[in-house]
Amino acid sequence: MISLTDYWMGRDEEYPQFLSPQIERNAALTVQLTNALLARFGQGRKVISGWRPAMVNAATPGAAPNSKHLTAQAVDLADPEGDLDHWLMSAAGQQALEDIGLWMEHPAATKGRTHLQTVPPRFGGGRVFYP
Repeated sequence: MISLTDYWMGRDEEYPQFLSPQIERNAALTVQLTNALLARFGQGRKVISGWRPAMVNAATPGAAPNSKHLTAQAVDLADPEGDLDHWLMSAAGQQALEDIGLWMEHPAATKGRTHLQTVPPRFGGGRVFYP
């Protein structure tokens, strides 16, 4: 399981001027839904990237300029062996994403990590999308 402290990665203390009540609510929901998913998966994971203020996002290689990390609606979890991604692509994992209300970037675009978000991608599609 992950905590809100894990999710903030110290950025709430380093960049408090960029936090808003909405970002704090989004972060709490992201952590809650991620933990529900990890409970169904049966294993914990480490947060690689949680909330990113604009300057952190701009300095993050490969980050989208409009990343859901900016609004605390996304999390990247460590998945070095790919077993979380593998499970999420199975029927059970897809059902878990739907039941819990999460979307994920396709594993082909996220080697070594799993990107989850609490809102659907802008361009529609299913629970799994390409960035």
